[in-house]
Amino acid sequence: MSKIEKKIDLFDKISVLIEQARRKVAITINEEMVLLYWNIGKTIKEEIMKSKRAGYGEKIVQSLTAQLVPKYGRGFSKRNLWYMVQMYDTYPILQSLLGEFKGLSWTHIINLLPIKDNLKRQFYSLLCVKEHWSTRTLQERISSMLYERTALSRFPEKTIENQLKELKEKDKMIPELVFRDPYVLDFLELSDTYSEKDLERAILNAQLKLENKGK
Repeated sequence: MSKIEKKIDLFDKISVLIEQARRKVAITINEEMVLLYWNIGKTIKEEIMKSKRAGYGEKIVQSLTAQLVPKYGRGFSKRNLWYMVQMYDTYPILQSLLGEFKGLSWTHIINLLPIKDNLKRQFYSLLCVKEHWSTRTLQERISSMLYERTALSRFPEKTIENQLKELKEKDKMIPELVFRDPYVLDFLELSDTYSEKDLERAILNAQLKLENKGK
């Protein structure tokens, strides 16, 4: 190995160390920020609950924004503060929040919070992490009603819950997610309400067609 090659090899090794450290720092910062936002949401909510006056919450948030933004920046805008309250309302138990949104940015989270259906929200948050979706990709998937187009969404709630748990814990991709694309369904000549037997039969037929074309 030449001196130049050794230098390049050394550079690559150090680059890997730097990138790994940066990723760890980014993850730590993100987790601390989400934790901070949850605590802020909790604190604001508790203050709002002290009064039954109409519009009290709005006044509290407006006042806080006026004080926080000049000192700490746009991250504490009125809209963002309400997202923090919403996050606490949705996840009053901190561990549930950290378990579901681990690895996701705040921008991802505020796109997920408006989803009222818990399983639907878990579906998107899980795939965000597994498939490394950008915020834009997440928005596109939600807008295109990806969840509603999956076979998974038509299962009983307990089944959906178990399937998502299996995907999360075992990192095992399930067929109901693999065949979520409407173009795939069209290719397999399946309707939106296909059964498991229909799917198996369609896959077999597609394989036979492809094999015959190859002859």
